Amino acid sequence: MLPIIDRCSEEPIRRQIYHQLRAQILSSELEQGTPLYSTRQLASDLGVSRSTVVEAYDMLLAEGFLESKQGSQTVVAQGVAMQPAKEQPKVPEREPCKPILADFTTGRPDLSSFPRAKWSRLLQQAAQSLTIEDYGYTSPQGYLPLRAEIASWLSRSRGVSVFAENVFITAGATHALRILADLLCGNVGRVILEDPCHKGLYDTLVASNCEIVPVPADQHGMMTDQLTGDERAQMVYVTPSHQFPLGGILPASRRAELIRYALEQEIYIVEDDYDSEFRYTGSPISPLVSMDASRVIYVGTFSKTLFPALRIGYAVLPKELQSRWRYLRMHNDVQNPIVDQAALAMFLSTRGFDRHIRTMKNHYAKRRQVLVDVLKKQFGESCEIFGDSSGLHLAVRINGASFEDNFQSFCRGRGIVVKTMESHCIQKGSHKDQLVLGYGHLDDSDIHNGVKLLKETIRDYRICIV
Repeated sequence: MLPIIDRCSEEPIRRQIYHQLRAQILSSELEQGTPLYSTRQLASDLGVSRSTVVEAYDMLLAEGFLESKQGSQTVVAQGVAMQPAKEQPKVPEREPCKPILADFTTGRPDLSSFPRAKWSRLLQQAAQSLTIEDYGYTSPQGYLPLRAEIASWLSRSRGVSVFAENVFITAGATHALRILADLLCGNVGRVILEDPCHKGLYDTLVASNCEIVPVPADQHGMMTDQLTGDERAQMVYVTPSHQFPLGGILPASRRAELIRYALEQEIYIVEDDYDSEFRYTGSPISPLVSMDASRVIYVGTFSKTLFPALRIGYAVLPKELQSRWRYLRMHNDVQNPIVDQAALAMFLSTRGFDRHIRTMKNHYAKRRQVLVDVLKKQFGESCEIFGDSSGLHLAVRINGASFEDNFQSFCRGRGIVVKTMESHCIQKGSHKDQLVLGYGHLDDSDIHNGVKLLKETIRDYRICIV
């Protein structure tokens, strides 16, 4: 069968001929040993120049699909045919998803308020300021000026003394956790995890072949008195400044107990400080690492404070872990994009980041208050909001409700995206009356309309399950 030429296609004609002949060879439509048309004849039949056909044949010859000997015809090579693909059963068409009318997804910042014009200028300035050497393979630890600026930011915002040599750039908190799982747990290890927890990070640890040891969390974070010393874990993962998803702050007594546990067990605590820049009643909570840097690995990210697509985070590591981290990063993905790192370093050094945080903190505080007010108006006394006044989500209890496994899909059928607290639980059954509502990306009208629709959906759900 002659190749079919599409003269309107952006694909060059030589490539069209090459691809179609190769497909015929692989499917045995052109059997091994079959002579091909001469280049002159095929060019005439297709109405193209002979040089175009020659180029297509040359590609097939170079890749071993054709054989050609001087003085003989070009033929299909031996042993390159593959079994023709079986006809795949038709997948039944899914019903189109209902449009999203209310989206309470957690962890989403307000991207419309990000200073994109300023960021574009920084990217241009960064690209021009970098040296030729910067554009090559650099340190798996990350761009030194950015590490220095992160250390300075942690000092002025958290009161933590950090040196640039201990800061390691990552592609976000999840990336940091994946490396730490390899670093601390190896092929098979055990990780102590708050319950409930962030489902995505739970999945990351499971994908790293870690065995999860759940420890219950309450309104004050991980219940450290539940640690017995028999867990045989290599790592503890906590969110002490704003427990996800319950929202509590780990008190000093539990922090001290957790650090004593890590020292006694000779294991490391991974502190994920994912959104504590946004605390609306007072200063940000001092991190756990400020109490003991020898057993605490501090992890942060710019995904929530700037924009998720940036994919830059960091980890502050004890010295004894740094060499192994460099090795793992070098043999994983080596480094983050250098221009993004340089632009972020400039944003931090000019205090543009500080100003953005102050602006967004006021912005999110107002949105949180709107959500609280609307929840109380719609649900009245049956609604209980808990957790610290911070971050981009809040936890709410609807007294008398029982949100079963099908509640999220029921809501999606009504155009609502929302997560139950139970969906974040490892051990199920204790939080069936609670929801987790993200609000960072919502404006006032989204909140008013979304909560009203949520109330109606909960009412209908209760009727359906009776």
